[in-house]
Amino acid sequence: MSEGSLVIGTRRYSSWSLRGWLAVRLAGLDVEEVVIPLSNDGNTSAIKTISPSGKVPYLEHRGVAVWESIAICEYCADHVPSLWPASPRPRAFARSIAAEMHAGFRALRAAMPMNVGRNARPLANGTTDDIDADIARIDAIWTEARLDFGQDGAFLFGPQFTLADVMFAPIVSRFLSYGVTPSPESVAYMKAVRAHPLVDQWYQDALAEPKEWRNARFEDIP
Repeated sequence: MSEGSLVIGTRRYSSWSLRGWLAVRLAGLDVEEVVIPLSNDGNTSAIKTISPSGKVPYLEHRGVAVWESIAICEYCADHVPSLWPASPRPRAFARSIAAEMHAGFRALRAAMPMNVGRNARPLANGTTDDIDADIARIDAIWTEARLDFGQDGAFLFGPQFTLADVMFAPIVSRFLSYGVTPSPESVAYMKAVRAHPLVDQWYQDALAEPKEWRNARFEDIP
């Protein structure tokens, strides 16, 4: 019998669900997955009856309720501290960029919602200065982390896929979906994230979801 449940939205689109799911799976928490398809109007009533915030992901584990992806990440790190870098300096950097991701990059997130079924197709009307600024900042974060802390591995802080990588995994997905090509250092990072077994499993599960779950709000972006 499982020790709880993790409620997520449609895998094809739910970037925050991907973050929570990756953290939970990396921590090895024994929870049942509950998938709720996202509605076209962005107001999924079934989620509101379960999650205190009315949003996904929502974790219940051993009688503890946790919502918001970054809180789920910290809960998972309580169980598996190695999900953050061990040394103070890289750990502080990792937590800082994770929080920056949680709060920022709104122009990019609004213009390029996650859709794992979209493959390297740029926005028909191109990008804006705000989107370009978000892309440049993300590229700078990835490059600095990899050159300063991750030189001995494929991810931001070396060979281990940390919670910082978890927070940026949906951005990698967006860049791949919308044909965003940052610096060579960041492109190498994107390839490593996409090839990670858990990320690949998410993609495969997303592409196997019923077609009835497709959402015009995400599919009809030119």
